Amino acid sequence: MYESVHAVPDGDSTVARFAATAAEYGFDGIVVRNHGDSRGEFDAEKVSDEYDVDVVDGLEIRADNPSQASGHVGNFRPKSTILLFHGGTSKLNRFAVEEERIDVLAHPMENRGDFNHVLAKAAKEHGVRVEFNFSRVLRADGGRRVQAIKDLRKLREIVTKYDTPFVVSADAHSHLQLRAPRELVAVGETIGFSAEQVETGLREWKKLAERNRTIRSDDFIAPGVKRGRYEEDD
Repeated sequence: MYESVHAVPDGDSTVARFAATAAEYGFDGIVVRNHGDSRGEFDAEKVSDEYDVDVVDGLEIRADNPSQASGHVGNFRPKSTILLFHGGTSKLNRFAVEEERIDVLAHPMENRGDFNHVLAKAAKEHGVRVEFNFSRVLRADGGRRVQAIKDLRKLREIVTKYDTPFVVSADAHSHLQLRAPRELVAVGETIGFSAEQVETGLREWKKLAERNRTIRSDDFIAPGVKRGRYEEDD
């Protein structure tokens, strides 16, 4: 199982510190999902070797509108193994689920954002994973926590009904905010998930990383076009 995190300078902990804690908690890998304006420098291979945890380079796009978002996707897609898009409004959520170059729609319910059956079907059609972000349930209190649980329950009902692919994350900005898989399972159960569903959402990060690494490898002569038996190098 994998977890996704915001490392320095987007978060408070280094990639190495995240990897060390993730290994302690039993994760097999982490996805570094810093925002586009806060990308950090780190040696993923070196950290992976030191802590025996796969380190995946990701990026989370933020944009004010679909037009700006489209430009960011074109810029960052070739540079990122996993590309997330920070949603939260109807227009941005719709843009993300209809854009096949995006891997994950993050924060779809933030700021009272909405997610309905039309978006669920589009996400499934285009292979965009919907994120169940547990951060507000884990770190908010009072009314904000109650609202977060209500939002996630609504999202779970729609995603489950339409069999939309999804990921799960605590969205940690510090290694102190990481939670072991069993703790995330407990949070998921308050929303209505089974333990198996939460674990499926944690494993989906690895599937995305493996798929995209293959697509970016020399086996593909262009995005989505695999080298055939008659294709030869120049």
